[in-house]
Amino acid sequence: MRKKERALEIIRRLKTEYPDAGCTLDYDQAWKLLVSVRLAAQCTDARVNVVVEELYAKYPDVNALAEAGPEDIEAIVKPCGLGKSKARDISACMKILRDEYGGKVPDDFDKLLKLPGVGRKSANLIMGDVFGKPAIVTDTHCIRLTNRMGLVDGVKEPKKVEMALWKIIPPEEGSDFCHRLVYHGRDVCTARTKPFCDKCCLEDICKKVGVK
Repeated sequence: MRKKERALEIIRRLKTEYPDAGCTLDYDQAWKLLVSVRLAAQCTDARVNVVVEELYAKYPDVNALAEAGPEDIEAIVKPCGLGKSKARDISACMKILRDEYGGKVPDDFDKLLKLPGVGRKSANLIMGDVFGKPAIVTDTHCIRLTNRMGLVDGVKEPKKVEMALWKIIPPEEGSDFCHRLVYHGRDVCTARTKPFCDKCCLEDICKKVGVK
């Protein structure tokens, strides 16, 4: 089975297994996803979802957060780790949204990349989830699982994994596919324990690279 054929079959099966999979960060506005995805670096989405409740209660919109001092933001987001750098990026990012984009998040990938603290993973997440545009989010689950499944060959660098997947994943499927990999990576194809291959819907087509 060629990579593209395997990819399409994996997409089909994961759709059946996780029909409602979506972003696990809570948000109801684009700027909130921008904040949450920055806080999620080296932190669980579950913790971020709790921490931002206090942040948004105190600073309910872009202007309010742009006016806040980085030290005030840090005091709230500290439980997410790396509080100082995350607070600094969030403050700078909100100021740019206020001053250059009228408080709106730009729907252009390159403009997103220029925002403080926004890398390719974050930009892709926003492009896919907020704007419904083609996106491939190469988080740790995506990188680990696509290597195990044989969709990429021993590639660990996020951008290289992203470029490899663009060649075999239909553009309209990329965003949801990556969300489903997160669910599958947490429940079945785990990182910290031996993967539960015996209950995996992909068991017969997975290459199981690196699985012992």
